[in-house]
Amino acid sequence: MAKKLKVGILGATGAVGQRFVELLEGHPWFEIGALYASGRSAGKTYKEAVDWKVPVTRPTYLDGEVVRDMQPDEPLDLVFSALPRETAKTVEVDFARAGVPVISNASAYRMGQDIPLLIPEVNPEHTGLIDYQRQQRGWDGYIVTNPNCSVIGLVLALKPLDDAFSISQVNVVTMQAKSGAGYPGPPPEVIDDNVLPFIGGEEDKLEEEPAKLLGTLGPRGIKAADLVVSAQCNRVNVLDGHLEAVNLKFRQPASVEEVTEALNSFRSVPQEAGLPFAPDQPVTVREEDDRPQPKLDRDTGKGMTATVGRIRPDSLFDIKFMVLSHNTIRGAAGAAILNAELLKHQGYL
Repeated sequence: MAKKLKVGILGATGAVGQRFVELLEGHPWFEIGALYASGRSAGKTYKEAVDWKVPVTRPTYLDGEVVRDMQPDEPLDLVFSALPRETAKTVEVDFARAGVPVISNASAYRMGQDIPLLIPEVNPEHTGLIDYQRQQRGWDGYIVTNPNCSVIGLVLALKPLDDAFSISQVNVVTMQAKSGAGYPGPPPEVIDDNVLPFIGGEEDKLEEEPAKLLGTLGPRGIKAADLVVSAQCNRVNVLDGHLEAVNLKFRQPASVEEVTEALNSFRSVPQEAGLPFAPDQPVTVREEDDRPQPKLDRDTGKGMTATVGRIRPDSLFDIKFMVLSHNTIRGAAGAAILNAELLKHQGYL
């Protein structure tokens, strides 16, 4: 591209906002033109406003950029939203009404009938909802969302298996990293020597979002896929990387070898188009008995690949396995960046 698209970050000082700042440095298509945060940060330089928590060296290329109030007052090609749910409900709409595309990590609008809930390898055609959304809401901008951080890793593994064998039932138990609660996560006195067997709202998202992601695009929304998901979610003492134990029931028989081949051979539009943030393999399978592990496998594909392991027959379902994904890269900022790349590839930016 001769000229990069000018982007903003809503919630730029928070944990996911910091990941956007890290990952967008030197991006071939996008450059940051505006940083937005709450009133306590607005008016300060980014260096003054941010308490850097992401476990990489803080980039300095935006140190002198002044953080803005969250108002659409700057001509931008798109904004990435790293806002909490309640703030997103109003701020994202303000930007969409002002004609700015919003690529959101927030949960506020994920299940809206006219809002694409997007994983580019899974349902790239769902961006077709954008025209319907504009018509319904009467705005020139639009909102596109990425799913819950645990859902992304799960559904990357489900998609090729559903295509090949038709999934009817899913049981999933998550072991979710501390950073999923915002860096640095729960305090040591809470999480050390402990597992927290409840994450507010998380199980509902895991049980609802996959059916929309695997559903069929219609003229006025998505027809949900015909599958049932049961989820239990736990917070564990790991910094980054959500590990999930998955059991699947198929409508068609499938061997371990066939499941492994379907996962390893899975490619989609982002790989075919060579999108900058697309990993060569969206899903990879490890053969070792003790993999995947967060410390060893979360950064596979620069954090954009889901790693599956321990594929074996299940005595109650048909197949069981473990899947790991990086929750703040593939599960958050990296997911939104890949969504924006797909939208650019499809002509929506």
